[in-house]
Amino acid sequence: MTKNYFYTSILLVFLFSLSLSAQEAKQQPRPQENTSIEGLNLYPNPVSNGKVYITSKNDSDKEVQIFDVLGKKVFQTMLSSKELNVSNLSPGVYIIKIKENEASSTRKLIIR
Repeated sequence: MTKNYFYTSILLVFLFSLSLSAQEAKQQPRPQENTSIEGLNLYPNPVSNGKVYITSKNDSDKEVQIFDVLGKKVFQTMLSSKELNVSNLSPGVYIIKIKENEASSTRKLIIR
């Protein structure tokens, strides 16, 4: 009986230590691949008139991708002005990914 208790406690300690090491590995931050777009503004948010304006410090051409909450790409375009027409999108919550030169940023976009 004592041997079974001893082996059981060793097994539990082993499993507990594996659990702790797995949690420590998950908490390490990922290295960021791209830098954020400096001075990025996205307005109005929530969008109610079908148009959203995107500005940044550089004001260069931007690649814009919009994803639904399931991760499906629903819109993609190259934007050379500030105004983006989103009137063809249904009301809801979206993720907008903007790339300008080597930088990229991601924001939540709400369409009413």
